[in-house]
Order: sequence, then structure tokens, then C-alpha cells
Amino acid sequence: MKVAFLVAPKGVEQMELIRPWDAVRSHGGDPYLVSTKPGTVQAFRHLDPAEAYEVDRVVGETSARDYDALALPGGVANPDALRMDARAVRLVKEFFDAGKPVAAICHAPWMLVEADVVRGRTLTSWPSLRTDIRNAGGTWVDEQVVVCERGPNTLITSRKPADLPAFCETLVHVFSRAAQTAQSVL
Repeated sequence: MKVAFLVAPKGVEQMELIRPWDAVRSHGGDPYLVSTKPGTVQAFRHLDPAEAYEVDRVVGETSARDYDALALPGGVANPDALRMDARAVRLVKEFFDAGKPVAAICHAPWMLVEADVVRGRTLTSWPSLRTDIRNAGGTWVDEQVVVCERGPNTLITSRKPADLPAFCETLVHVFSRAAQTAQSVL
């Protein structure tokens, strides 16, 4: 399973990047760090700088065709910066158009709102996004993890870092199934 982890150059919540990344790896998958600029991305532990991570691929030089699934980690600054980059928004939309699964946690659903892919979908997020999601035509619920299959793809969402165990378990299950389906088509 090849999974793109889309993050801004600065501001991704470290735990929301690393825990799903490790879950993908521990299940035999290949995670790729995709960002809007080459080099490194600066992760944060809430508002404090944490580790920096090497970018594997740059938005605009990769597409949804290159992966089985997309993971969108949160952090307040991360999706806020990403949604200002048209290429990043286009990449997110590509995954929906291709019917590939997408997982987003915490503030990351801002990218889904910006890509105009929440209409008619049920999802969760950090509570402060509920009005944005509702205004974009989605249904917001306060649950640990939500899997929505009403749409062109499977959408997995969670609220916060405390939800990471359920988010990671669900993400790996759905992403693995999608990768197996893609392999059987080949």
C-alpha cells in the first residue's frame, strides 16, 4: 500500500503524522511525505517546534495515480497553509475523483472543505471546524472515528490526537483493502 501524507512545510502536528505513518509501515505499506516545497517539513507538538522530516515528493510533481490512499494529518497551521496552495487542494480533489480512500484528522478537514468534497458526506473533526463542514454541505458528528462511504470514495475522519488508536486502526484496514483491490485489478 502506497500512502501519500500531505503536509505543509511548517505546522503539522507531529503525533498526527508519525502515528499513522508508523501504522502504515508496520502493516507493510510505503508512506511518502508530500509537501508544497522540497527539503524538510517542521512538525510541532501543539505550538512547540518538534522534529523535522525529509520531504519525499513535492505537490505538482506527483498525483493521486502514484498512491493507493491519502492521509491528511492535522495541526492548526498545517491545513490552514495547505488550503492556500491551489496545487495541494487539487491533489486532494484528485484522490476523491479517483475513488481512492482519504483519511483526515483534527483540523485537516479544512482541506476537504477547500477541495469542495464534503457535500453530502458525514465526518468529524476538531470541534471548531463543525460550522465550516456544515456550511460546505457536510454533516458533522462528534465521534472518535467516522467512516463515510457515501460518495466517490471512502472517507475516514477523527477528532483529535486522543483518537489516534482508532484512527490508525481504521486507516490501515481501509487503505490495505484499497491496495489489495488495486493489485487484483493489475
